[in-house]
Amino acid sequence: MKKLEDYVRTIPNFPEEGVMFRDITTILKDKDGLRMAVDQMSAALADLDFDVVLGPESRGFIFGMPIAYNMHKSFVPVRKKGKLPAETVSVDYDLEYGKATLEIHKDAIKSGDKVVIVDDLIATGGTMEAICRLVESLGGEVVKIVFLMELDGLNGREKLSKYDVASVIRYPGK
Repeated sequence: MKKLEDYVRTIPNFPEEGVMFRDITTILKDKDGLRMAVDQMSAALADLDFDVVLGPESRGFIFGMPIAYNMHKSFVPVRKKGKLPAETVSVDYDLEYGKATLEIHKDAIKSGDKVVIVDDLIATGGTMEAICRLVESLGGEVVKIVFLMELDGLNGREKLSKYDVASVIRYPGK
């Protein structure tokens, strides 16, 4: 039987020399790999009390939606600036070369909601840290963050040290 790691395609030296790019499209295109990914991420939430699954654009949508559906929870998207139609709250955060803005509908999280955040990858942790600030600005509580993959060499978990973080697959390096 294959392990989930067996479905990940690794592309050396992309996008730059020394980087081992972990491609999840090979998980998504395989029915067994996709099921295994969703099941293992869901298992990290077993027996956890929570109200909402939140997923950032776009891979957080891919994994967050089936998890929310299977666990009979609501799903909330976080999107890039200008993509949501109703009133939003936003957060700016730093990228390697510049800044970006994420938004969530102002009415997406109610005060006291227990929120699980689901995404495909944790690298430096900056995007997820910004998403947590968004949730908290609306009165929500981040009770767990679940990633499909983690790049240990980029130390993203340190930025999220005050949160309960789980990763299905962990890779050394970047």
